[in-house]
Amino acid sequence: MKSLADAPTPSLVLDRGRLTRNCARMLAKCRSLGVGLRPHLKTLKSIDAARLAIDPAHGGIAVSTLREAEYFAGHGIADIQYAVCITPDKLLRAKKIAERVPRFSFFLDSVEAARAVAAAAAPANRPFNVWIEIESGGRRTGVDPQDPALVEIATILRDGGIRLSGVATHGGHSYSARSVEALVEIAEEERSAVVAAAERLRAAGFEVPGVSAGSSPTATFMASGEGLTEIRAGVYTAGDLFQAGIGVQDEEDIAVSVLASVIGRSEARGRVVINAGGLALSKDRSTAALPHDLGYGVVVDIDGGASLGRLIVNGVHQEHGEIDGVPPEILARLAVGAKVRVLPNHVCMTAAPYDHYLVVDGGGEIVDRWDKITGW
Repeated sequence: MKSLADAPTPSLVLDRGRLTRNCARMLAKCRSLGVGLRPHLKTLKSIDAARLAIDPAHGGIAVSTLREAEYFAGHGIADIQYAVCITPDKLLRAKKIAERVPRFSFFLDSVEAARAVAAAAAPANRPFNVWIEIESGGRRTGVDPQDPALVEIATILRDGGIRLSGVATHGGHSYSARSVEALVEIAEEERSAVVAAAERLRAAGFEVPGVSAGSSPTATFMASGEGLTEIRAGVYTAGDLFQAGIGVQDEEDIAVSVLASVIGRSEARGRVVINAGGLALSKDRSTAALPHDLGYGVVVDIDGGASLGRLIVNGVHQEHGEIDGVPPEILARLAVGAKVRVLPNHVCMTAAPYDHYLVVDGGGEIVDRWDKITGW
Protein backbone atom coordinates (compact mmCIF):
# COMPACT_ATOMS: atom_id res chain seq x y z
CA MET A 1 0.00 0.00 0.00
CA LYS A 2 1.83 3.07 -1.28
CA SER A 3 -0.96 5.59 -1.69
CA LEU A 4 -4.03 6.78 0.19
CA ALA A 5 -5.94 5.83 -2.96
CA ASP A 6 -5.27 2.19 -2.02
CA ALA A 7 -5.90 2.53 1.73
CA PRO A 8 -8.92 1.17 3.59
CA THR A 9 -11.44 3.65 4.93
CA PRO A 10 -11.98 5.19 7.36
CA SER A 11 -8.30 5.62 8.22
CA LEU A 12 -6.42 8.20 10.25
CA VAL A 13 -3.87 10.21 8.24
CA LEU A 14 -0.96 12.15 9.71
CA ASP A 15 1.07 14.66 7.73
CA ARG A 16 4.61 14.38 9.08
CA GLY A 17 5.79 17.67 7.60
CA ARG A 18 3.03 19.64 9.27
CA LEU A 19 3.56 17.83 12.56
CA THR A 20 7.28 18.61 12.46
CA ARG A 21 6.64 22.29 11.82
CA ASN A 22 4.03 22.50 14.58
CA CYS A 23 6.41 20.91 17.08
CA ALA A 24 9.28 23.21 16.10
CA ARG A 25 7.07 26.29 16.42
CA MET A 26 5.97 25.46 19.97
CA LEU A 27 9.49 24.54 21.05
CA ALA A 28 10.73 27.90 19.75
CA LYS A 29 7.98 29.66 21.70
CA CYS A 30 8.97 27.90 24.92
CA ARG A 31 12.61 28.75 24.30
CA SER A 32 11.63 32.42 23.92
CA LEU A 33 9.87 32.27 27.29
CA GLY A 34 12.79 30.52 28.96
CA VAL A 35 10.79 27.45 29.97
CA GLY A 36 10.86 23.77 29.09
CA LEU A 37 8.25 22.12 26.89
CA ARG A 38 6.41 19.03 28.15
CA PRO A 39 4.30 17.89 25.16
CA HIS A 40 0.99 16.36 26.12
CA LEU A 41 0.75 13.12 24.17
CA LYS A 42 -2.96 12.58 24.89
CA THR A 43 -3.54 13.98 21.41
CA LEU A 44 -1.33 11.78 19.22
CA LYS A 45 -0.65 8.82 21.57
CA SER A 46 2.27 7.59 19.45
CA ILE A 47 5.94 7.05 20.25
CA ASP A 48 6.92 8.14 16.72
CA ALA A 49 5.09 11.42 17.22
CA ALA A 50 6.57 11.77 20.69
CA ARG A 51 10.09 11.61 19.30
CA LEU A 52 9.35 14.66 17.17
CA ALA A 53 7.58 16.55 19.96
CA ILE A 54 9.85 15.99 22.97
CA ASP A 55 11.99 18.93 24.06
CA PRO A 56 15.52 17.47 24.21
CA ALA A 57 16.46 19.92 26.96
CA HIS A 58 13.50 18.79 29.10
CA GLY A 59 12.83 15.20 28.13
CA GLY A 60 9.40 14.82 29.69
CA ILE A 61 5.91 14.18 28.38
CA ALA A 62 2.39 14.39 29.79
CA VAL A 63 -0.35 11.80 29.34
CA SER A 64 -4.01 11.58 30.28
CA THR A 65 -4.43 7.83 30.86
CA LEU A 66 -2.40 5.20 32.68
CA ARG A 67 -2.58 3.11 29.51
CA GLU A 68 -0.66 5.87 27.75
CA ALA A 69 1.83 5.99 30.62
CA GLU A 70 2.42 2.24 30.35
CA TYR A 71 2.83 2.46 26.59
CA PHE A 72 5.39 5.27 26.72
CA ALA A 73 7.19 3.58 29.62
CA GLY A 74 7.56 0.54 27.40
CA HIS A 75 9.27 2.74 24.83
CA GLY A 76 11.81 4.07 27.29
CA ILE A 77 10.43 7.53 28.12
CA ALA A 78 11.97 8.37 31.50
CA ASP A 79 9.82 11.35 32.57
CA ILE A 80 6.06 10.77 32.34
CA GLN A 81 3.49 13.00 34.00
CA TYR A 82 -0.05 11.65 34.38
CA ALA A 83 -1.76 15.03 34.17
CA VAL A 84 -5.04 13.95 35.73
CA CYS A 85 -6.07 13.87 39.38
CA ILE A 86 -5.53 10.29 40.47
CA THR A 87 -8.13 8.12 42.22
CA PRO A 88 -7.28 5.58 44.94
CA ASP A 89 -8.17 2.60 42.73
CA LYS A 90 -5.38 3.56 40.31
CA LEU A 91 -2.59 3.76 42.88
CA LEU A 92 -1.47 0.12 42.63
CA ARG A 93 -1.19 0.48 38.88
CA ALA A 94 0.62 3.81 39.32
CA LYS A 95 3.06 2.13 41.70
CA LYS A 96 3.93 -0.45 39.05
CA ILE A 97 4.54 2.29 36.47
CA ALA A 98 6.74 4.15 38.97
CA GLU A 99 8.89 1.03 39.32
CA ARG A 100 9.62 1.21 35.56
CA VAL A 101 9.93 4.97 35.03
CA PRO A 102 12.59 7.04 36.84
CA ARG A 103 10.36 10.12 36.93
CA PHE A 104 6.72 9.10 36.90
CA SER A 105 4.36 11.61 38.50
CA PHE A 106 0.66 12.34 38.77
CA PHE A 107 -1.79 15.05 39.86
CA LEU A 108 -4.02 15.41 42.89
CA ASP A 109 -5.97 18.34 44.31
CA SER A 110 -7.59 17.24 47.57
CA VAL A 111 -6.79 16.33 51.14
CA GLU A 112 -8.60 13.01 50.65
CA ALA A 113 -6.47 12.06 47.67
CA ALA A 114 -3.28 13.13 49.46
CA ARG A 115 -4.12 10.86 52.40
CA ALA A 116 -4.85 7.95 50.06
CA VAL A 117 -1.55 8.44 48.25
CA ALA A 118 0.39 8.68 51.53
CA ALA A 119 -1.21 5.46 52.76
CA ALA A 120 -0.49 3.63 49.50
CA ALA A 121 3.08 4.90 49.35
CA ALA A 122 4.19 3.48 52.69
CA PRO A 123 5.32 0.06 51.37
CA ALA A 124 6.58 1.40 48.02
CA ASN A 125 10.15 0.74 46.88
CA ARG A 126 10.22 4.09 45.12
CA PRO A 127 8.47 7.20 46.48
CA PHE A 128 5.55 8.63 44.55
CA ASN A 129 6.10 11.92 42.74
CA VAL A 130 3.10 14.20 42.96
CA TRP A 131 1.99 17.50 41.45
CA ILE A 132 -0.65 19.52 43.27
CA GLU A 133 -3.09 20.78 40.66
CA ILE A 134 -4.04 24.44 40.93
CA GLU A 135 -7.29 26.08 39.83
CA SER A 136 -6.55 29.03 37.54
CA GLY A 137 -9.96 29.84 36.10
CA GLY A 138 -11.09 26.73 34.25
CA ARG A 139 -13.20 25.54 37.21
CA ARG A 140 -12.64 21.88 36.46
CA THR A 141 -10.14 20.42 38.93
CA GLY A 142 -7.51 22.09 41.07
CA VAL A 143 -7.18 23.78 44.46
CA ASP A 144 -7.34 27.57 44.68
CA PRO A 145 -3.87 29.09 45.27
CA GLN A 146 -5.14 30.77 48.47
CA ASP A 147 -7.12 27.82 49.82
CA PRO A 148 -5.84 26.59 53.21
CA ALA A 149 -6.07 23.07 51.76
CA LEU A 150 -3.03 23.78 49.59
CA VAL A 151 -0.60 23.79 52.50
CA GLU A 152 -2.48 20.95 54.19
CA ILE A 153 -2.12 18.76 51.08
CA ALA A 154 1.59 19.52 50.86
CA THR A 155 2.02 18.70 54.57
CA ILE A 156 0.28 15.34 54.19
CA LEU A 157 2.49 14.48 51.23
CA ARG A 158 5.69 15.48 53.03
CA ASP A 159 4.76 13.58 56.18
CA GLY A 160 3.96 10.54 54.05
CA GLY A 161 7.35 10.55 52.37
CA ILE A 162 5.94 11.72 49.02
CA ARG A 163 8.08 13.78 46.67
CA LEU A 164 6.41 17.03 45.68
CA SER A 165 7.20 17.44 41.99
CA GLY A 166 5.59 20.85 42.05
CA VAL A 167 2.37 22.66 41.21
CA ALA A 168 0.56 22.50 37.90
CA THR A 169 -2.44 24.09 36.24
CA HIS A 170 -4.37 24.03 32.97
CA GLY A 171 -5.97 27.17 31.59
CA GLY A 172 -8.90 25.33 30.07
CA HIS A 173 -11.02 28.46 30.00
CA SER A 174 -8.77 29.67 27.19
CA TYR A 175 -11.01 27.69 24.84
CA SER A 176 -13.80 30.17 25.47
CA ALA A 177 -11.67 33.14 24.36
CA ARG A 178 -12.45 34.76 21.03
CA SER A 179 -9.65 37.29 20.66
CA VAL A 180 -5.88 37.48 20.98
CA GLU A 181 -6.29 39.99 23.79
CA ALA A 182 -8.48 37.59 25.75
CA LEU A 183 -6.03 34.72 25.21
CA VAL A 184 -3.12 36.83 26.42
CA GLU A 185 -5.12 37.77 29.52
CA ILE A 186 -6.08 34.18 30.30
CA ALA A 187 -2.50 33.01 29.78
CA GLU A 188 -1.39 35.52 32.40
CA GLU A 189 -4.17 34.42 34.78
CA GLU A 190 -2.96 30.84 34.38
CA ARG A 191 0.69 31.74 34.94
CA SER A 192 0.09 34.02 37.90
CA ALA A 193 -2.18 31.51 39.68
CA VAL A 194 0.28 28.63 39.56
CA VAL A 195 3.25 30.85 40.39
CA ALA A 196 1.33 32.27 43.39
CA ALA A 197 0.69 28.73 44.62
CA ALA A 198 4.38 27.86 44.32
CA GLU A 199 5.39 31.00 46.19
CA ARG A 200 2.90 30.29 48.97
CA LEU A 201 4.22 26.77 49.46
CA ARG A 202 7.82 27.96 49.45
CA ALA A 203 6.97 30.56 52.07
CA ALA A 204 5.56 27.72 54.17
CA GLY A 205 8.87 25.83 53.94
CA PHE A 206 8.23 23.44 51.06
CA GLU A 207 10.50 22.81 48.12
CA VAL A 208 8.62 23.31 44.86
CA PRO A 209 10.91 22.25 42.01
CA GLY A 210 8.34 22.34 39.23
CA VAL A 211 5.83 24.99 38.17
CA SER A 212 3.82 23.73 35.21
CA ALA A 213 1.16 25.50 33.14
CA GLY A 214 -0.29 24.99 29.77
CA SER A 215 -2.85 24.66 27.06
CA SER A 216 -2.17 25.14 23.38
CA PRO A 217 -3.95 28.53 23.26
CA THR A 218 -2.27 29.96 26.36
CA ALA A 219 1.13 28.58 25.42
CA THR A 220 0.83 30.22 22.01
CA PHE A 221 -0.13 33.63 23.36
CA MET A 222 1.70 33.68 26.70
CA ALA A 223 3.65 36.91 27.09
CA SER A 224 5.80 35.89 30.07
CA GLY A 225 7.12 32.62 31.44
CA GLU A 226 8.38 34.17 34.68
CA GLY A 227 8.15 31.71 37.56
CA LEU A 228 7.32 28.72 35.31
CA THR A 229 9.59 25.75 34.74
CA GLU A 230 7.58 24.11 31.96
CA ILE A 231 4.67 24.46 29.59
CA ARG A 232 2.31 21.55 28.98
CA ALA A 233 0.36 21.54 25.73
CA GLY A 234 -0.72 18.94 23.22
CA VAL A 235 -3.28 19.89 20.58
CA TYR A 236 -0.76 22.15 18.84
CA THR A 237 1.11 19.07 17.57
CA ALA A 238 -1.75 18.07 15.28
CA GLY A 239 -3.95 21.14 15.14
CA ASP A 240 -7.66 21.12 14.42
CA LEU A 241 -10.46 23.34 13.18
CA PHE A 242 -11.22 24.79 16.59
CA GLN A 243 -7.61 25.80 17.17
CA ALA A 244 -7.63 27.43 13.74
CA GLY A 245 -10.92 29.13 14.56
CA ILE A 246 -9.56 30.86 17.66
CA GLY A 247 -6.32 31.87 15.95
CA VAL A 248 -3.87 29.43 17.51
CA GLN A 249 -2.96 27.89 14.14
CA ASP A 250 -3.97 28.05 10.49
CA GLU A 251 -5.97 25.36 8.75
CA GLU A 252 -2.83 24.67 6.70
CA ASP A 253 -1.17 23.55 9.97
CA ILE A 254 -3.70 20.78 10.65
CA ALA A 255 -1.68 17.57 10.49
CA VAL A 256 -4.37 14.94 11.17
CA SER A 257 -7.32 14.06 8.96
CA VAL A 258 -9.68 11.14 8.38
CA LEU A 259 -9.60 9.36 5.05
CA ALA A 260 -13.11 8.37 3.94
CA SER A 261 -14.85 6.90 0.90
CA VAL A 262 -17.97 8.09 -0.87
CA ILE A 263 -20.67 5.46 -0.32
CA GLY A 264 -23.69 7.35 -1.64
CA ARG A 265 -24.65 10.43 -3.63
CA SER A 266 -27.72 12.27 -4.80
CA GLU A 267 -27.60 14.74 -7.66
CA ALA A 268 -31.13 15.91 -6.90
CA ARG A 269 -30.23 16.86 -3.32
CA GLY A 270 -26.61 17.83 -3.95
CA ARG A 271 -25.62 15.34 -1.27
CA VAL A 272 -22.64 13.04 -0.80
CA VAL A 273 -22.50 10.39 1.93
CA ILE A 274 -19.16 9.11 3.21
CA ASN A 275 -18.28 6.15 5.43
CA ALA A 276 -16.98 8.34 8.24
CA GLY A 277 -19.63 9.21 10.78
CA GLY A 278 -19.85 9.88 14.50
CA LEU A 279 -17.41 7.12 15.42
CA ALA A 280 -14.77 7.95 12.82
CA LEU A 281 -14.95 11.74 13.16
CA SER A 282 -16.34 12.12 16.71
CA LYS A 283 -19.43 14.15 17.50
CA ASP A 284 -17.49 17.07 18.89
CA ARG A 285 -19.19 20.28 17.79
CA SER A 286 -16.75 22.80 19.20
CA THR A 287 -16.73 24.98 16.09
CA ALA A 288 -20.47 25.57 16.54
CA ALA A 289 -19.44 28.18 19.13
CA LEU A 290 -17.38 30.07 16.55
CA PRO A 291 -18.59 32.59 13.95
CA HIS A 292 -18.23 29.95 11.22
CA ASP A 293 -19.79 26.62 12.19
CA LEU A 294 -17.83 23.84 10.49
CA GLY A 295 -20.22 21.02 11.25
CA TYR A 296 -18.40 17.75 11.93
CA GLY A 297 -15.39 18.62 9.80
CA VAL A 298 -14.11 20.28 6.63
CA VAL A 299 -13.72 18.08 3.55
CA VAL A 300 -10.49 18.27 1.55
CA ASP A 301 -9.32 16.22 -1.39
CA ILE A 302 -7.31 13.01 -1.09
CA ASP A 303 -4.04 14.96 -1.31
CA GLY A 304 -5.11 17.30 1.49
CA GLY A 305 -5.81 20.19 -0.88
CA ALA A 306 -8.75 22.56 -1.26
CA SER A 307 -9.77 21.61 -4.81
CA LEU A 308 -13.23 20.48 -3.62
CA GLY A 309 -14.10 23.93 -2.38
CA ARG A 310 -15.46 24.51 1.12
CA LEU A 311 -17.46 21.35 1.79
CA ILE A 312 -18.64 20.61 5.35
CA VAL A 313 -19.75 17.34 6.93
CA ASN A 314 -23.04 18.74 8.20
CA GLY A 315 -24.57 15.55 9.62
CA VAL A 316 -23.40 12.23 11.05
CA HIS A 317 -24.81 8.89 12.04
CA GLN A 318 -22.74 6.10 13.53
CA GLU A 319 -21.01 5.12 10.28
CA HIS A 320 -22.33 7.75 7.86
CA GLY A 321 -21.29 11.33 7.24
CA GLU A 322 -23.53 13.61 5.20
CA ILE A 323 -22.21 16.43 3.01
CA ASP A 324 -24.93 18.68 1.63
CA GLY A 325 -24.86 21.59 -0.79
CA VAL A 326 -22.28 20.00 -3.08
CA PRO A 327 -22.04 21.96 -6.36
CA PRO A 328 -22.76 19.88 -9.50
CA GLU A 329 -19.21 20.23 -10.85
CA ILE A 330 -17.81 18.87 -7.55
CA LEU A 331 -20.48 16.19 -7.24
CA ALA A 332 -19.39 14.88 -10.64
CA ARG A 333 -15.93 14.21 -9.19
CA LEU A 334 -17.27 12.33 -6.16
CA ALA A 335 -18.48 9.04 -7.57
CA VAL A 336 -19.11 6.12 -5.25
CA GLY A 337 -15.69 4.86 -4.19
CA ALA A 338 -13.96 8.25 -4.48
CA LYS A 339 -11.89 9.21 -1.44
CA VAL A 340 -11.68 12.42 0.52
CA ARG A 341 -10.12 13.56 3.76
CA VAL A 342 -11.90 15.32 6.64
CA LEU A 343 -10.20 17.83 8.93
CA PRO A 344 -11.41 17.37 12.52
CA ASN A 345 -13.11 19.78 14.90
CA HIS A 346 -11.26 18.41 17.95
CA VAL A 347 -8.34 16.22 16.98
CA CYS A 348 -7.99 14.54 20.40
CA MET A 349 -11.53 13.18 20.13
CA THR A 350 -11.19 12.18 16.49
CA ALA A 351 -7.84 10.42 16.81
CA ALA A 352 -8.60 8.52 20.01
CA PRO A 353 -10.27 5.34 18.63
CA TYR A 354 -7.70 4.56 15.92
CA ASP A 355 -4.75 2.22 16.51
CA HIS A 356 -2.41 3.64 13.86
CA TYR A 357 -1.68 6.53 11.50
CA LEU A 358 -1.07 6.39 7.79
CA VAL A 359 1.79 8.87 7.50
CA VAL A 360 2.15 11.19 4.51
CA ASP A 361 4.55 14.05 3.90
CA GLY A 362 2.35 16.34 1.85
CA GLY A 363 0.15 14.83 -0.85
CA GLY A 364 -1.34 11.38 -0.84
CA GLU A 365 1.66 9.04 -0.90
CA ILE A 366 2.05 6.93 2.25
CA VAL A 367 5.59 7.15 3.62
CA ASP A 368 5.14 5.27 6.90
CA ARG A 369 2.71 3.71 9.35
CA TRP A 370 2.86 4.73 13.02
CA ASP A 371 1.18 2.70 15.72
CA LYS A 372 -0.63 4.47 18.53
CA ILE A 373 -2.29 3.55 21.79
CA THR A 374 -5.97 3.49 22.70
CA GLY A 375 -7.92 2.90 25.89
CA TRP A 376 -7.49 3.75 29.56
